[in-house]
Amino acid sequence: MKTLERLVAEKLLKISAVKLQPAIPFTWASGWKSPIYTDNRKTLSYPAIRSFIKIELCRLIMENFENIDVIAGVATGAIAQGALIAEQLGLPYVYVRSAPKDHGLENLIEGNLIPGQRVVVVEDLISTGGSSLKAVEAVRNAGCEVVGMAAIFSYRFPIAEEHFKEAKVNLVTLSHYEAVLEAALKTGYITDNDLETLKEWRKNPAVWNPTK
Repeated sequence: MKTLERLVAEKLLKISAVKLQPAIPFTWASGWKSPIYTDNRKTLSYPAIRSFIKIELCRLIMENFENIDVIAGVATGAIAQGALIAEQLGLPYVYVRSAPKDHGLENLIEGNLIPGQRVVVVEDLISTGGSSLKAVEAVRNAGCEVVGMAAIFSYRFPIAEEHFKEAKVNLVTLSHYEAVLEAALKTGYITDNDLETLKEWRKNPAVWNPTK
């Protein structure tokens, strides 16, 4: 029987929400060269997959966190996904901007968040964890408790795991990098040689050089 992680990975690969190009690497916004690119917003365009992701994230949240008052999505990738989850669970919803608005009330958090509420933060993708944990900080600064974070996918970088541990945030995800590699190899998306390249990148992505 396939694990949930593997099943989600297969669905993400099928719709190119995750792309693997070991021979022609992508360049991330950070400047990193990478053989993988992830855009989980694509799941929103496929009703069956969108519903599957929503239901499984809801299940993951209910299994791991208790007494939740609010769902908070992280802008921009998880705004829609967070709203879908909040609707399914019948909970209030807010979303957290990457920076305050430069006009009006200059909100960083959009929606009604009351000090003392217990919040689960929803993300679409975890890389180094920087932007995700900024959202956690914003929720905490609003006087609320972050019960945990749920995400669709994580690269499982050691630096991210360290950041989440330091911030005392319990992170749960539907799938991860290793599951994508397994699914891609099983379906013939990548070869054994590609697999070695992808594993090598994972060891130290910040300095990985595909030309060496």
